[in-house]
This record gives sequence, C-alpha cells and structure tokens, in this order.
Amino acid sequence: MTLNQLKYIIAVSKENSLNDAAKKLFISQPSLSAAVRSLEEELGFDVFIRSKSGITLTTKGTEFLGYARSVVEQFDILDAKYISKNNVKRSFHVSMQHYTFAVNAFVELIKQYGMDEYEFEIDETKTYEVIENVKNQKSEIGVLYMNEYNRNVLGKILSEAGLKFTPLFECGIYAYMSKGNPLSKKKEVTMSELDEYPCLAFAQGEFNSFYFAEEVMSTYEYKRLIRANDRATLLNLMVGINGYTLCSGIICEDLNGTDYCAVKLKTDERMTIGYISGKSSIISEMGQKYIEELAKYKEKVLE
Repeated sequence: MTLNQLKYIIAVSKENSLNDAAKKLFISQPSLSAAVRSLEEELGFDVFIRSKSGITLTTKGTEFLGYARSVVEQFDILDAKYISKNNVKRSFHVSMQHYTFAVNAFVELIKQYGMDEYEFEIDETKTYEVIENVKNQKSEIGVLYMNEYNRNVLGKILSEAGLKFTPLFECGIYAYMSKGNPLSKKKEVTMSELDEYPCLAFAQGEFNSFYFAEEVMSTYEYKRLIRANDRATLLNLMVGINGYTLCSGIICEDLNGTDYCAVKLKTDERMTIGYISGKSSIISEMGQKYIEELAKYKEKVLE
C-alpha cells in the first residue's frame, strides 16, 4: 500500500469515475485502474463497485476511505511543516446532535485560528448518522448525550463500531420554550404541566428508536408530540404554538436570540454530554481545540 494509492482512492471517490479522476491526477486511466485494482487485491476486498453508470464505494470501501483520508491529511501536515515548509489548508469535520452550544463552540474554534485557508465541515444531524459519520471517519468526532436509559444500548453500538464515548459534563433536564409560553415564568415545571403543550422532538428517520432520541424522557407518553428535522423549525414552533423541547438548559443567545428560555424540569434524571471518537484514533490539534471549547460549557450548566 502506498500513499499514491490512497490519494488515487480519494480522487476516484470524489469523481465517481476512473476516467475523470485520472484527468485530475494527470495519469492515464489504465494506470489508475491498475493501481486501484492492485490495492484492492492487497486489501482482500473491493473498494469500489463498478457499473455502467459509474463507480460507487462498497461498505468496506467507505470505511477504508475514512482511514485513507486521515492518513493523507496527516502526511500533508507533516510535509508542510517539515519538508516543503508551505502553509497547508487545515481541515476539521464534526457531527453532532442538535446542540446550539456545539455549533457555538465550532464558531469559536474558527475565530481562534483565523487561518487564510481551511476546509471545515459541521453536520448537525440524526443520532445514528453522528455515529456512522465518526465510524466511517467522515467526521473526526461526534457530539451526543448519554443517560441511564440509552447508555447500555449506545455503548454496545459504539463498541461494535470501534468507537468510544468520552464524557465532558453532566447536567439536569430543562424545558426549552419561548418566553411567550405561560410556563416560562416558573422556576420549575412538572411533566403534567407540560402535557398541556406540544412536545417538540427531532425526527430520527428510519432509526426512530427511543434509544436514538435526542431528547431525554423519550419513553414518556406525550399527549401531543411533533417531530421536526431542524432546529429552526423547532424554534418557530415554540413561538407559533407554545411548543417545548427537553434539553440540557445551556442557552446560547448569540445564535438563538433572546426570545427563549430554559425552565428546570422536576425530575431526578440527568444527562451526560460528551463526544465520540475512534478507539485507536489520534485526535488532531483542531479536534483537541474544539473539545476544549465544548468543555467550557461545563461552567454554563444550570443547576
């Protein structure tokens, strides 16, 4: 296995075509095909599925591509720092459940570096996709929560995927709602009081298991439940129909505005916010900085 072969695999996956990738790499198509086939023989599995409509990655190929990208990125950094001594375009990819504070930490990371060239990616998505993105190394780390209910199931899923969960901080449960909600003035609310209003939850698609829910109390029998795909829609529903969602209580007014508040839920339940990463992965400098920004929110946990 050579570094060039890894670069070839990455190029082919971007173009979905051996011919187009060969043009970008300035080599002949037969040479590229031979190099890819040689690597596949060495690996013992097909990285690509070849068809008349083009080339797509196999399941194993998708996983291998993640490792290939990591190796090539690390080599580029080493080359820029110690050999060519040129600036390198830095990259960092993170996936997360729908947490405003995790987005805000990403914003602070970008502000800190102030680099001329970078390629960052943030994926605010479903729980299953957060896990898959880190498993396949599309994202270096993923941000999610665990509690007593989902810990064993998610822990097993992460272990089988070669991932680990690292806790950052623990927090209570809060009802996040518009300041126009009649309950917003209370210091504490009960689930029976919240029953009079629609509960808002993030849709998890085909993986809509209670264990993948982004909100705690996922097994509670809600009288009114509305699922949505994005945070902006949930915020609009909070204002439009006095809906609420259950969360950590960490408020980022810089991003969500000042029209919302968090009211303590009367329960003994707790949630642990943390991040997932590969068991054997070395977290990059950018990843470490992002984790440091996330950890700062421990000081903002409401009790």
